[in-house]
Amino acid sequence: MKNASQWRYGTSVISILLLCTSLFFIVTKGFNWGLDFTGGVVSEIQVSQQITNSELSPLLEAGLGQKVSVVASDEPGRWVIRYSVPENMNTTAVSIEALLAPLSGEVQVLNTSIVGPQVGQELAEQGGLALLVCMLCIMVYLSIRFEWRLALGSLVALVHDVVFVLGFFALSQMEFNLTVLAAVLAILGYSLNDSIIIADRIRELLRLKPDAATADINNQAIAATFTRTMITSGTTLITVSALWLLGGASLAGFAIAMFIGILAGTWSSIAVGTSLPEVLGLKPEHYQEVALPDTP
Repeated sequence: MKNASQWRYGTSVISILLLCTSLFFIVTKGFNWGLDFTGGVVSEIQVSQQITNSELSPLLEAGLGQKVSVVASDEPGRWVIRYSVPENMNTTAVSIEALLAPLSGEVQVLNTSIVGPQVGQELAEQGGLALLVCMLCIMVYLSIRFEWRLALGSLVALVHDVVFVLGFFALSQMEFNLTVLAAVLAILGYSLNDSIIIADRIRELLRLKPDAATADINNQAIAATFTRTMITSGTTLITVSALWLLGGASLAGFAIAMFIGILAGTWSSIAVGTSLPEVLGLKPEHYQEVALPDTP
């Protein structure tokens, strides 16, 4: 049991270092906000099947004077182009056809949609509000279900997972769009489920073994739920990996965020969710029944 406690404390130190590193990158580098939040233009074009991304991107970026996202669609020769709103919005379709004129074959703009900055700002505000409401609901739920030390451990584990995912996107400067935000919200639910299972087992053992040390109880709870945690995380990672490999560029951000979040959630439920309550002084007596006096 002593070795298990040392291993658990070591993972907790690593989690603190990763958390501080993620916060550093978030503050210093910020996010590469997608067009969902900043506003921009999305156009779908049809070109010859022989034309590749490496031929489209240089022409578009040189003509528009900005970074352009070019993603292959489901059909051969069809591409989805995303870029910031140009100054002359009325000539969007014509400009694309003119910019791609040097390519061999006919270039056809199938459709174009524009997301204004105001809409992007509203999406950002609503996304942040959804994240805040989700965290508040989780806080209320945990405060009702567990003693505050266990509840705080699960809550900090959730924050750890979200900050770690956000730190990765800040470091890599991958596009942060609505699909990534949806993945962050999904990670909250997944990580919470994992933390609750271990916390439930800790609470049960605290009641069954009032004379045991808290460190031993935490180790026993991890051992009792470890197989279930690995199976659940493993099968979920297989599904997310398939989505990552086969879902295409449009779902890459979602799949990557989910993959990192599942790994971080499995790690934090053990490293943070059990160690923090122990540091805060969680003891078996906090879950022992107290006899009420006979007289009021």
